[in-house]
Amino acid sequence: MFDVTHAHEALAADRPTGRVVAFKQKTLKSAIGCSGVGLHSGKKISMTLKPAPIGTGIVFNRTDAGEADGRIPARYDRVVDTRLCTCVGNAAGFTVGTIEHLMSALAGMGIDNLVIDIDGPEVPVMDGSAAPFVFLIECAGVAEQDAPRRAVKVLKPVSVADGGILARLDPADEGFTVDFEIDFANPLIGRQTFGMTFPLTEAPAESGYRAEVSSARTFGFLEDVERLNKMGLALGGSLDNAVVISGNKVLNEEGLRFDDECVRHKALDALGDLYLAGAPLVGRFSGLKSGHAHSNLLLRALFADADAWTFVEVDDLAAETLREWRHTA
Repeated sequence: MFDVTHAHEALAADRPTGRVVAFKQKTLKSAIGCSGVGLHSGKKISMTLKPAPIGTGIVFNRTDAGEADGRIPARYDRVVDTRLCTCVGNAAGFTVGTIEHLMSALAGMGIDNLVIDIDGPEVPVMDGSAAPFVFLIECAGVAEQDAPRRAVKVLKPVSVADGGILARLDPADEGFTVDFEIDFANPLIGRQTFGMTFPLTEAPAESGYRAEVSSARTFGFLEDVERLNKMGLALGGSLDNAVVISGNKVLNEEGLRFDDECVRHKALDALGDLYLAGAPLVGRFSGLKSGHAHSNLLLRALFADADAWTFVEVDDLAAETLREWRHTA
C-alpha cells in the first residue's frame, strides 16, 4: 500500500509520468481581500488571497493563531469534518471550514499556488456560490509561473458506496469530467442530473466553469433550519447566501439562477472537494447523491492504491490534440 503524506510534496517525487496537458503553474498577480459572514459559524471573517511561490500548493493561514502554527495545507488528508461542509485542520488545533466553494473557484480558474490569510474558522460564504471568488481572482489577475503544471491521472476505477449513494472516479484520456445526479423527495427539486468536462488546457473563461457552474448557490430546506441551528450549524445562513426551499416554492425573491441550480451546486462542491488532491485530476467523477464525506473518502481510497493513480506532466494540449486530429483525419 502506498501512503501519500501530502500531495504537493509528491508532485516532486520521481513517479512515472504520462501525457496530459495543461498550462504552467499559476498564482495571483497581486493580493486581494474580502470579508463576510461564515455560513455555519455566523462570525464576521476577513480573508486575503496572496500570491505564493512555485510548489506551494493551496495553504490556509489562520492569522489569529498568534505564535502558534496557523498554517493548514488544503489537502484531503487534512480534512477533519464533513458535516454540511468541508473543514481542514492542523496539529495545533486550528481549523478552517466551508472551504469547498473557494476551492472550487481555484480549481475552475486553474490556480495552483496560493496562501489564504484568514482571521477566523470559516471561509466567508459570500452569496453561497463560487462566483464572488472567481471575481476576486479575475480582479487580482492570474500570473503564470515558470514551472510545468502536473496533474493526478486516474488509472483505474475507484469508488465509495453507501447504500444508494455512490462516488466514483474512472480513467479518462484528458481533462476532468463531473457527472452528478441528485434525487430529492421535494417536488421542486426531484431528480436532476448535470455533467460537464473541464479541459485542463483551456482558459477558465472558455472551459464553461465560470458561466455554467460558479454561480450555482448552496441550498437548503426551511424545515431544516431550526434543527441545524441547534447543532451549531447554518448560524449565518440567510436568503442572501443560500437558496431556501419550502415545499414547491423558492423563498428567495430572485428565484433560481438555473432551473437545475441544485445539482449544479453539488457539482461545484465536488470540484472543490476533489481539488484537495493537491493537483487537478485527470479522470471522470460520478456522484450519485454523494456529499463532502464521500468525496473525501474517495480521495483517500484513490491515494491508498499506488496502482490507481500517477502524476502526469503538463504538455501543450492544443498541439497534442492537433497531432491526434491529423493522425485520424
